Amino acid sequence: MHDDHHHHDHDHDHDHSELSPMDARVRALETILVEKGYVDPAALDVLIETYETKVGPHNGARVVAKAWADPAYHARLLKDATSAIGELGFVGRQGEHMVAVENTSGTHNMVVCTLCSCYPWPVLGLPPVWYKSAPYRAKAVRDPRGVLADFGVTLPAGKEIKVWDSTAEVRYLVLPERPAGTEGWDEARLATLVTRDSMIGTGLASAPEAVA
Repeated sequence: MHDDHHHHDHDHDHDHSELSPMDARVRALETILVEKGYVDPAALDVLIETYETKVGPHNGARVVAKAWADPAYHARLLKDATSAIGELGFVGRQGEHMVAVENTSGTHNMVVCTLCSCYPWPVLGLPPVWYKSAPYRAKAVRDPRGVLADFGVTLPAGKEIKVWDSTAEVRYLVLPERPAGTEGWDEARLATLVTRDSMIGTGLASAPEAVA
């Protein structure tokens, strides 16, 4: 087992009766900002709609599925991920400089941001809370196999684990291994197997029977 760490230098009123405490606080803050004129409600709605429907892990799943199904795209993705991802229309802030790293039978890749929470928004959306947490950021480098165990993933003892440190300059997308038994599947069907965690490296793609 050989665990590598790849590091780069950084640099209107609402009814709250059925909201969670956190949602209620967010709504209250939104109301205050709108009332004080700091936020345009229409612009805020567009921003929220963008991250709810246009940006998120479903974009990354399309990238992975295409790479699994199209050898030429697979090669382009590994050579120049920014350009290949842009071919599908997934561009924008936090995705300007992308690198794709591929899981294989002998290597598993995992992504962390050791200093903050750098994350590829155009393909994965907003980062989960655990990704930004200090315990994950520290343990991913110190004990990546232990982190995988925390997520319910057990790899063969001899499988190499590479940990990539996402930064303000470079963000990573893990290309998970294609599950066996998916021969002949089209891209749309393959995309249903791709999870957010599998593209961070803290999980694996779903087995075919799990989504049948």
